[in-house]
Amino acid sequence: MSSEPLLIEDPLNAIPDTGKILGLDLGTKTIGVALSDGMRYSATPLETIKRTKFTQDAERIQQLIAENQVVAIILGLPLNMDGTEGPRVQSTRAFARNLTPKVNLPIAFWDERLSTSAVTRMMIEADLRRDRRAEVVDKLAASYILQGALDRLRSR
Repeated sequence: MSSEPLLIEDPLNAIPDTGKILGLDLGTKTIGVALSDGMRYSATPLETIKRTKFTQDAERIQQLIAENQVVAIILGLPLNMDGTEGPRVQSTRAFARNLTPKVNLPIAFWDERLSTSAVTRMMIEADLRRDRRAEVVDKLAASYILQGALDRLRSR
């Protein structure tokens, strides 16, 4: 892998064949974080970062990368339901552009449409209280996004 930071659209390109991947679900107030296992079979919810300033958010992500020996990042891309890009996509792309030089890892976008609603539906079916759902929805959504990317990566 080159030392040049990579920002990629297709999650199948430029991601190393082995190693853990960090999944991020970027919200306006929080960042949901998930981590794959080394074999890339499963994504596990890791934590929810309360957003403050970009520099502090990036520092926490850098710590998680170092602690877990992460080799790539999957970042949920919040496309509109019709597949078009709105302001949230622009914000996510800007976050990725700013994060890229700080982490020096490939960052791939993954369509996150319906991830939060799918996770919320699962939590409701599991009879999780509303306050508990609010605490965990972001990191579970990150896990859902990352799992979709892992399944796709395994099939290539």
